[in-house]
Amino acid sequence: MLIKSENVSVVIGKKEILKNINLEVNFNDFVTIIGPNGAGKSMLLKCLLGFFKPDNGQIIKSPDLKVSYVPQDFISDKFMPITAYDFIKLNKEFNKKEIHDISEEFKVDHLLDRQISNLSGGELQKILLVRSLIERPNLLVLDEPTQNLDVSAQMGFYRFLTQIFNQKDLSILMVSHDLHMVMSSTKKVVCLSNHICCSGEPLAITKHPEFISLFGHEFANMMSVYKHDYSHQHEGDSFD
Repeated sequence: MLIKSENVSVVIGKKEILKNINLEVNFNDFVTIIGPNGAGKSMLLKCLLGFFKPDNGQIIKSPDLKVSYVPQDFISDKFMPITAYDFIKLNKEFNKKEIHDISEEFKVDHLLDRQISNLSGGELQKILLVRSLIERPNLLVLDEPTQNLDVSAQMGFYRFLTQIFNQKDLSILMVSHDLHMVMSSTKKVVCLSNHICCSGEPLAITKHPEFISLFGHEFANMMSVYKHDYSHQHEGDSFD
């Protein structure tokens, strides 16, 4: 176990944001939290990461836990005059070799000398991921990482993320609204609507009554066609 919540509840004003949330992320997990707007997805991440104290319940962390977190809108000013390389180093003590080694491993080294204002949304997200990997986390936490990407860029991002998962000894916990991509990329899905409606392998949850209630029969049937392949190969993987 890396991190888990036990009966976590959050109430703001008179509104129950989270109710009795029990969630566990283990070693080599790829867990994605989905749900409608206002379901409490980002709040759950904040509780797990210690940014917000729940009203009830507790968060339990492994002594070995090392988290790297990429929030929504990580870069407030995408037009700042800075290269991708200098951005990776920003407020960090990374050395040049570390940056170039990880960038070459994931084939983004050609982006390092470019101004971040000249990067596409997908390229920028890859630079953010590379920056997070240099810290050698065993848990990578992502909050809506493809929120502002078009469909093509989303597909490229998820291929890149799958490559990271297959090649690195880490777990991934992600909040996402991209159900099509989630179903083909993740190992476990947690469906949240202020409480955990259902959780499990992607194919299994598409048949769950609460998933169908939230997203509809037609959408659930469409999602059930997705298949998953986690080879965990350490050589020969590539992305476009």
